[in-house]
Amino acid sequence: MSDVRRTKLLIIGSGPAGYTAAVYGARAMLEPVLVEGLQPGGQLTITTDVENWPGETAIMGPELMAKLRAQAEHVGAHIISDIVAEVDFSRRPFRAVLDGGEVIEAETVIVATGASARWLGLDSETRLRGKGVSACATCDGFFFRGKQVAVVGGGNTAVEEALFLTNFASKVTLIHRRDELRADKTNQQRLFANPKVEMVWNATVSEVTGTDGVSGLVLTDTVTGEARPLAVDGLFVAIGHEPATGLFAGKLAMDEEGYLLVAPGTPVTSVPGVFAAGDVTDKLYRQAVTAAGMGCMAALEAERFLAHQAHAPQQQAA
Repeated sequence: MSDVRRTKLLIIGSGPAGYTAAVYGARAMLEPVLVEGLQPGGQLTITTDVENWPGETAIMGPELMAKLRAQAEHVGAHIISDIVAEVDFSRRPFRAVLDGGEVIEAETVIVATGASARWLGLDSETRLRGKGVSACATCDGFFFRGKQVAVVGGGNTAVEEALFLTNFASKVTLIHRRDELRADKTNQQRLFANPKVEMVWNATVSEVTGTDGVSGLVLTDTVTGEARPLAVDGLFVAIGHEPATGLFAGKLAMDEEGYLLVAPGTPVTSVPGVFAAGDVTDKLYRQAVTAAGMGCMAALEAERFLAHQAHAPQQQAA
């Protein structure tokens, strides 16, 4: 039988939210254990230049995550390079079984497993990801000042990304596979009124062209099947995100898209003592700095939860 590791705080996930939670948890003497997961460091490890992290003029995504990891270890967090295969939140201490067989029992848990962008599934898209292909206009729009870009999608996210990009790009082409958008009417009105935006209806992206960067797209008409080129300097894919919450199905409350539900303005989930931070619960901002802030909040809430639990018996006895 596997030995059981016990901790006051278990953190599942290792992006900005997870590592920040580990820093704050360690400084609160909770001796946190962090399980990194399949992609240690999260989405920033596949990002090149990061220019919107406070205190860093420019830093590579992997370097930033390595710094956060080192800081968490420096203040006393214990980091495990494994994945959580199973959790039991039905009673405290909570229980997690790792893929390697180790069992962890924790008084509190922070879920920071993140979310990943849905991609088109093209080899050329994968090859040029981070070289002109992006899934985050807020993160990368600044690099396309005065250039022509395309956005793929038809929902609110795609429309909002396209509108945001008009602050930088000289022209934004929104490509949608149907002949009408799914976005809210108000967003559509703003989009159609913007002179920098051009619509391409009934089309899909079948190829991204370029070698060291994006030089254009090949579009396929969904009605006629005809292919035609479109010259652009960048492609933003805005067809949704998938939160990494499959492990918590039936154990934590989620919305219809699979994002963990929390009490408004807090990291508090449907299970007392279990908290959520970062993109796993945030479908609006999805920024490294906001994820880190939520990781801080989650660790502080875990500390308060444990303090309340420690004092509860004394208050009852009185």
